[in-house]
Amino acid sequence: MMRFVQLHFLTVYPPSNPNRDDMGRPKTAIYGGVHRLRLSSQSLKRAARLSPAMSEALKGNMGERTQRLGDAVIEHLRKRGADDGKAREIAQQVAQVFGTVVTKDKEKMENPDSIRIKELAFISPDERQAAMKMAERALDGESLDKEARNRGKEILHPADGAVDLLAGESLDKEARNRGEDILRTADGAVDIAMFGRMLAGAPKFNREAAVQVSHAITTHRAEVEDDYYTAADDLKIPAEDVGAAFIGEAGFGSGVYYLYVCIDTARLVENLAGDRALARKALEAVSEAFATASPSGKRNSYSHHTRASYIRAEAGDQQPRSLAAAFLNPVNAEDLLGESINQLKKTADAIDKAYGATFKESMEMDLLSGSGTLAEIKDFVAAQVSDA
Repeated sequence: MMRFVQLHFLTVYPPSNPNRDDMGRPKTAIYGGVHRLRLSSQSLKRAARLSPAMSEALKGNMGERTQRLGDAVIEHLRKRGADDGKAREIAQQVAQVFGTVVTKDKEKMENPDSIRIKELAFISPDERQAAMKMAERALDGESLDKEARNRGKEILHPADGAVDLLAGESLDKEARNRGEDILRTADGAVDIAMFGRMLAGAPKFNREAAVQVSHAITTHRAEVEDDYYTAADDLKIPAEDVGAAFIGEAGFGSGVYYLYVCIDTARLVENLAGDRALARKALEAVSEAFATASPSGKRNSYSHHTRASYIRAEAGDQQPRSLAAAFLNPVNAEDLLGESINQLKKTADAIDKAYGATFKESMEMDLLSGSGTLAEIKDFVAAQVSDA
């Protein structure tokens, strides 16, 4: 079993705006003294999580990040014939198991009747099902008083899913003291095992991510361009003025992006409570996800459905290293993709010459040369987790 798997992706994005800043324009970075376009690590991880490569392939082993479990409980109880008042009462009690129910400034919410918690709780499918079962029992007459709520472990199944109980205020002292019965550092929710979590109210149970994801930047100089656009009124008659009904401006950009992903396979197995088969399945899924998924910003306007043009997968026990230095001097060539691939390979060879081998085995997929396939990359990555 190799300790580290390193993945290097070169992906071509057409004119698009997949990841926006606070002004609605493509995110950027200055690297090597020149402007680059950038896709944030967060946006790439979310795109991977929500892609079919992970959400479908790992169905049943993906956590839910939500403040709105209470609303789901209300809807579930309504379907079982509960009136709104009773459903809301039960939902509030169940939601308290996962966090602090919002009580102030509810009028500012788009739905003031919503029952939400302050924190984003990571909830596994089994925990969601258990929450619904507890709600059903309450609807059937079982008391969910303080003593019953202390039995949060009936809902929170630590071996099966992601738990993000920022407990503190919402549970009494006895329940907080029994945190080890509720929270664990290993479970079967793959996305939490990979990308980690931080529990501000219970740092003892923080999850160290097994997968590190860089921000993706263009390998070359790239500037944000402006799209000046207009919208016409279909019902305007020719006798009226010929001006547009609306005029606007939007930013966009294009380029070849470099993305680096480092996977600690030992930590991944540990975070999944030793389930090596699930770890292999997760490695296949995440490799495909980063090769095929892209942030969804302005997708309807630009249709940037991208695929990685080049993938380099490496496995070994040596200390990981990014190859971003390959692009410190921005690529300046007619063939941006081809020259980016050449620079990446040259930098990898130079590092190995200076430091010694930085990996034991590797595999490539290169659209330009026609070598390698995504299936081969997935098999290579998954094989780094052995049966024992």
